[in-house]
Amino acid sequence: MSSLNSSDSNGSRTNLFVNFNQDSTSLAVGCKTGYRLYSLSSVDTLEQIYSNGTEDSCVVERLFSSSLVAVVSLTAPRKLKVCHFKKGTEICNYSYSNTILAVKLNRARLVVCLEESLYIHNIRDMKVLHTIRDTPPNPLGLCALSINSDNCYVAYPGSSTIGEVQIFDAVNLHAKTMIHAHDSPLAALAFSPNGTRIATASEKVCVVSFLGCSSNTETVHVFKLEEPKDSPRRSVEESSWMGYLTNYLPTQVADVFNQGRAFATAHLPFYGVKNVISIVTIQHQLRLLVATEDGVLYVYNLDRNEGGDLVLYKQHKLDGNPETTDGSSPKNIGSESEKLREMAAATESPPKRCFPIH
Repeated sequence: MSSLNSSDSNGSRTNLFVNFNQDSTSLAVGCKTGYRLYSLSSVDTLEQIYSNGTEDSCVVERLFSSSLVAVVSLTAPRKLKVCHFKKGTEICNYSYSNTILAVKLNRARLVVCLEESLYIHNIRDMKVLHTIRDTPPNPLGLCALSINSDNCYVAYPGSSTIGEVQIFDAVNLHAKTMIHAHDSPLAALAFSPNGTRIATASEKVCVVSFLGCSSNTETVHVFKLEEPKDSPRRSVEESSWMGYLTNYLPTQVADVFNQGRAFATAHLPFYGVKNVISIVTIQHQLRLLVATEDGVLYVYNLDRNEGGDLVLYKQHKLDGNPETTDGSSPKNIGSESEKLREMAAATESPPKRCFPIH
């Protein structure tokens, strides 16, 4: 979850939530006046595909390119609503014992993160399959869910004082392993698209198995980590998480960081501003997308072979100017069978695209 700040045209402060969906085909923006969804199929124009101005929104998560969205409002921070945004209907809602800090979903599971517990739902019928209670205090709501349903793992802090990562199998519903990643507390977590690698960061250092790293500085670094030719690719099932990280990552990551340079760097026109980033192919070109707390989406072209300093290609304001929508409040779907059909339909189609890691 990213709770972001932005100024509107009158100079007042508005709390924003900005996040990409699982395959970066769309961008969700939530604020005190509702939420908006944007298509990322083109970089020259930013198409707003939905706008809901009926209630404040502090968490908005879309399931891939489906019509299913999970929404939490500022006025009811303990309630999760699952909606069909194209029909303007509410499929179901659930209340929890404390404030919802983050929601993660893939085509098999929906995970709700509270400060000291996590709830794992079966996304097709929203039944609670498992509750992880008494987790270490996690006020930032740090957690990650692999977008790959075959490697369906949840990661969350295993300690509030050091950088331990707990890996939990969300299909078989048991703890997988604990990884000691840092000496200082965790600051970020992210799985690779296939769910076999995890990137972690603390306030002092990061372990990278992904490609993009963003911080509170004015730069975004892109690292190109290549698998050794004499080292076969290993999956989670073929080796333990701890063995995978200790045997593969240190030599590769240490070499990159000891060189003191990244494969590519984007220089942002700001610093000290929270942002979320994604690397995705749009219109046959690899792009680096940076969505910021002050409501701007920056688009950089990224050359797979050359790297270097990236040139800003386009920027779009996320201030609304919505296309015509009915703006109606969500209505409950009548029957239980209709609700289950909506949930099942949203989980059937496979992800359309994601950036492959080699």
